[in-house]
Amino acid sequence: MLLTLSAVSLRSMLAKGRGGRAKLELLDLPRFTREDLGLHGLNLSTELLTGVSREVLEKLRERADKAGCACLLLIESEPQPFGDAGEAPAAGAVERMQRVIQAASLLGCNAVAVRVSGEDTPECFARTADRLRKAVHRAEKMELNLLISPHTGLTQTPERITELIKKIGGFRVGTFPDFQAAAASGDPTNYLRRLTPYASVVSATTIKFVGGKEEEEAEGPLKHQPYDLEPLVNAILSVGYDGTLGIDYRGTGDAKVGVLRSRAALESLLDVEDLPEEEEPE
Repeated sequence: MLLTLSAVSLRSMLAKGRGGRAKLELLDLPRFTREDLGLHGLNLSTELLTGVSREVLEKLRERADKAGCACLLLIESEPQPFGDAGEAPAAGAVERMQRVIQAASLLGCNAVAVRVSGEDTPECFARTADRLRKAVHRAEKMELNLLISPHTGLTQTPERITELIKKIGGFRVGTFPDFQAAAASGDPTNYLRRLTPYASVVSATTIKFVGGKEEEEAEGPLKHQPYDLEPLVNAILSVGYDGTLGIDYRGTGDAKVGVLRSRAALESLLDVEDLPEEEEPE
């Protein structure tokens, strides 16, 4: 299983300060992820790429390939109203995903992810399926997968997400399950067992680790709150999942420490034979 970084975890480090510089420049992210965090790939979010040119995207891909830390997934940060009754908002959602898919292709990603906004009604469901099918068709042409992330309303339950996938059809549409969403569902094990078979990436969302000093990387895994990571990891393993597990640290404090603690916790729950061997970047 491949452990990767959801780059939005380092949002505070990537943000530009008063002097117009960030603690971590976007183009340095792949090498930092590989060398400082010990992770093997990047899941980028569109909010981190606002105003970034095509040339910078291509350079980021080159840097990622050179560091041995490829860009694997591009996540659309804002929920998109594919099921809206108005034609203009829905057309805007389709156009937006076309641009996201294009950017993902430039980055060398193999998938894009999106959250769908809308009420859980038959009418909204039908409109969403029809309009998402257009985005999936575009993704197929670019040899990308389109992954549906959980969101309130129409795609809040595993049943509705899988029904939507079947309605859209094709081999290039899947799921992007999330540990935090699973924990909030009331039955996290069943939630993940239902969605993970359709997933090429699972978001290993972490919030808070208890014990140790905030400024230090813990020796060994710490207890995670507000939910236990072990049953969530066991749930995805139970259905034979061996794809990408993206660390998305959403807690407070030092983001680097949070990601390192997340990695330690996940590695302790995974068979070390399932993890790739360490290789020196070129």
